Amino acid sequence: MSDDTPADGDGPADGAPREETDAAGDDFETELAAARDLLDGEDIDAVHVGVVRDGEVDTTFAQRTEDDPEGAGLRALALLAAHVRLVAGEAGVEPSTVAGDAATLAGQVEQIPASTDQLPDE
Repeated sequence: MSDDTPADGDGPADGAPREETDAAGDDFETELAAARDLLDGEDIDAVHVGVVRDGEVDTTFAQRTEDDPEGAGLRALALLAAHVRLVAGEAGVEPSTVAGDAATLAGQVEQIPASTDQLPDE
């Protein structure tokens, strides 16, 4: 028996229907596989990766600048913009809302939080 199944075996411990939980898990695994595919290759010019494990946030950014040092800032902004659009799509809000909230949050933290517990209160 898995950790997320109650003793009676009727469904996940969080009360969500098994189909929803299975679909969410399948979606996550599909997206994780897609992320791994994106990272597989030598032709990557820039990458920004963020993960959350048990409430701990870890992130890294790297880019090749030898061929286009002037484009370094633009690549970083392009990755940020893509992430903002992704988060906005997931949240069902406009990218400008996410960008504003992210800018506000960035102004309230002195360093990148290592844990979701370190995020400032709203």
